[in-house]
Amino acid sequence: MIKTLQRRFALSRQGAVDLIKGCLACVAQDISFMLPVGLLYYFVIDMMNGGVNGNRIVFYAVGALVCLALICIVTRFQYNATYLATYVESGVRRISLAEQLRKIPLSFFGKKDLADLTNSIMSDCATLETAFSHFVPTLAGSLISTTLIGICLFAYDWRMALAAVWVLPIAFAITFFSARIQEYFQSRLVKADVALEEGVQECIESLQDLKANNAEETYLKGLGKKIDDVEKRHIIAELGVAIFVVSSTLILKFGIATVALAGSALLIQGEIDIPLFFMFLLVASRLYAPLEGALQNLAAVLSTKTNINRMNEILDHPIQTGSNKVSNKGYDIVFDHVGFSYNTGETVLNDVSFTAKQGEVTALVGSSGGGKTTVSRLAARFWDINKGKITVGGMDISKIEPETLLSLYSIVFQDVTLFNNTIMENIRIGRKDAADEEVIAAARLANCEEFAEKLPDGYNSMIGENGCELSGGERQRISIARAFLKNAPIILLDEATASLDVENETLIQAALSRLIKDKTVLVIAHRMRTVSGADKVVVLSDGSVAEQGTPEELMNTGTIYPHMVKLQMISQDWGI
Repeated sequence: MIKTLQRRFALSRQGAVDLIKGCLACVAQDISFMLPVGLLYYFVIDMMNGGVNGNRIVFYAVGALVCLALICIVTRFQYNATYLATYVESGVRRISLAEQLRKIPLSFFGKKDLADLTNSIMSDCATLETAFSHFVPTLAGSLISTTLIGICLFAYDWRMALAAVWVLPIAFAITFFSARIQEYFQSRLVKADVALEEGVQECIESLQDLKANNAEETYLKGLGKKIDDVEKRHIIAELGVAIFVVSSTLILKFGIATVALAGSALLIQGEIDIPLFFMFLLVASRLYAPLEGALQNLAAVLSTKTNINRMNEILDHPIQTGSNKVSNKGYDIVFDHVGFSYNTGETVLNDVSFTAKQGEVTALVGSSGGGKTTVSRLAARFWDINKGKITVGGMDISKIEPETLLSLYSIVFQDVTLFNNTIMENIRIGRKDAADEEVIAAARLANCEEFAEKLPDGYNSMIGENGCELSGGERQRISIARAFLKNAPIILLDEATASLDVENETLIQAALSRLIKDKTVLVIAHRMRTVSGADKVVVLSDGSVAEQGTPEELMNTGTIYPHMVKLQMISQDWGI
């Protein structure tokens, strides 16, 4: 049962246990609310049999206090078992989703954008938080308590009980039949929400470009349509639920009428007495009120299926696993007949073979889309290959846990990601336990000192979201400083000096020369002067190795590499 709940509602094991506790607590609460009804029933009988004497008054007074105390105790237990436990589980769910995303291959993110994933972690989790605190336990409590009360009613008089409960299966069946319709409406609503979040995020990120091209008004019109679509989808989804819930609620109302009619007929025939008739009317009025809420809760639970499926898509996705211990002998990177394609089926790499030796700089060059960046990502096991093998020091990287493998790598990406923190802490990401002196030393090697010391708080200056307070070159140097601080035996450089001016590029290249000594270096470059001093050049074309060798060898025997060098020499002579 626990595993079923975990799967159905994307819960942790403890969350499933807490859900069961919450349901039982709601059952106890619903039953406790029926105790005053039983006390009132016996009070009416005493009044009809000649009144209530002193002892009976004490009995009813004490009984009322006991009922009140029980209701308070059970309600407190119900609150803790539903609301508080749900908030804890909501936090666990968000963390588990984030942990799962950390272990999922990056290929997964090729078909999921940021807005979609953010919606899953925030909106979907919030939807389930509401469901598990307000809907599911209350629904389960209502169903179980109603079943128990219905059994008790049959023990008194089966005819009156049948008159009271016949509407229940019909009302719930109507709501159940709406499941597919609600799932359809909810999936459309989620798509509209994600599209709107994407639009808002894109608008904020590209505001500078929109202003520069006078495209703000046009873009905002499109964003307005997305807002209108979300509003429309919310109305349709609410209407789709309301039609079935209102219909079910109307059916419930017939229950009180049939109890009154059947009771009147049986009372006239003398087959039941007035107290029993009064009790059934009292119980029926108390029975249907929470069930109206239960029908709404049932509809709400059914509508969460889309949100749950979205989260299960993340939680069920295969993760990258492997050994937590490395067994490499040296740090040569070997691509052995490697083939790779994304989920779309488009082949990106085909039969790629080369060796990046330790102590040498291996440069990956070629036209855009040739597979250079993909090769570097595969070398660090950001994705898993489809064919062949990649080894580091003879160790198959597919058998090593990704985070363990990445301890061997220092990576400088072309697109730098910085955090809204200080320069010091952004560099310290390279090695979290590094002392301030070590961080500053790495910063100096990356030529960060030039701009850091000009800021009001030096290395403790805040740099804004994604380093918005810094220039592109300054951001790039912070990224390079991280690599210096980590000082790993393998270095991947993806156009590491692309955002630097000539002077800083020269300084960084000199620093990199000190960093790469006795290390395996894999460089992605578009500028030929960047790789002129490389020990080996691998030319990629259409996902295959077209040429490889030293720069001198390729200039003499190659075709693509010399052509690229010639074109760049021509472009350097171009001027306005």
